Amino acid sequence: MSVTLTDQDRPELRKVIEEIVDSGFTGMTLRVHDERGAWTGSAGVAELGGTDRPPIDGHVRIGSNTKTFTAALVLRLVAEGTIGLDTPAADYLPGFGLDERITVRMLLRHTSGVFNFTGEYYDDGTYVPGIPATTAGQEWVDNRFRSYRPQELVELALSKPARFEPGTGWSYSNTNYVLLRLLIEKVTGRPVAEEMRRLILDPLGLSGTTVPTGRPEIPEPHAHAYYRYEEAGERKTVDVTRQDPSWISSGGDMISTIQDLHTFFSALLGGRLLPAPLLAEMCAPHPTGIPDMDYGLGVFVLTTEGGTVISHNGGMAGHAALMYGTPGGGKTLVAALNYVDDAEMSLGEAFQKATRRLVEEVFGGGQAR
Repeated sequence: MSVTLTDQDRPELRKVIEEIVDSGFTGMTLRVHDERGAWTGSAGVAELGGTDRPPIDGHVRIGSNTKTFTAALVLRLVAEGTIGLDTPAADYLPGFGLDERITVRMLLRHTSGVFNFTGEYYDDGTYVPGIPATTAGQEWVDNRFRSYRPQELVELALSKPARFEPGTGWSYSNTNYVLLRLLIEKVTGRPVAEEMRRLILDPLGLSGTTVPTGRPEIPEPHAHAYYRYEEAGERKTVDVTRQDPSWISSGGDMISTIQDLHTFFSALLGGRLLPAPLLAEMCAPHPTGIPDMDYGLGVFVLTTEGGTVISHNGGMAGHAALMYGTPGGGKTLVAALNYVDDAEMSLGEAFQKATRRLVEEVFGGGQAR
């Protein structure tokens, strides 16, 4: 039975989230479960110009943490015998002209080499833009309710040269997870949202978690997300809490709460969603080229001073979520942030420092990035 702790019991956690908000974030909520019990806290404000703190269990767009949910769903279908991890993805999706060497495992691990439809940065500094939804400024604001079909995203990506031969490198690509969505729907004959409810959300009782599939609303309560840009020399800040997330389908579109993120991640790492061999494969580290940060199947595998930590983080235009846990799920850290986003990613460095500081505090030192 978990013991609920107060601010007074964990002043060091209270101090960290206040420092993070002071570094430029609008608000933050944090939930930690460890040997001392459960602790929750919030700092900052839910809305610019307001005084209320972000709701402790408010809804948040979880960005790329969606990938961990999608990966867990794929692996549940692998456990059911519906999907083969090392089967060519083209066997399930014959209509796209996918390279026959690309397997389901490569999609999950980001080793397929397929172009990232949100834009691709190359080692020589070259940037190749992706879909219009990844533009900046007034154009992004004006188009934030545009709806994309998953097929559109994949077709754009596959019209570009592959980054590398399948299985010969590692590069984070949102296209991998849109392909996995289409694959799930093809083999099951059901929408991905329905399969997510059947195999992940309902079994765990995740009532605060949704797959919006293009709907712009976010359930109450929630903190607000903002986007800042310049137009004709004037700086503008727009509330972008409502937006159509179909442009990041199954790689970043889900909505959840920190309570649900804890329940999901502790259940996943604790072996309650997947058979032990599949969980081991999910958390097996594959090199990314980033020091102390490998990738499994839908999760990052971090090497920290306190030991191995399994993680995924995600940002979604003014909302972000953090998800960390130890193998076995005995200790978890989940958080939600609301902030003012911009094209320059001016909070990027502060975000990296915030995650490092939290991991150091909770897991005994780390290299989270």
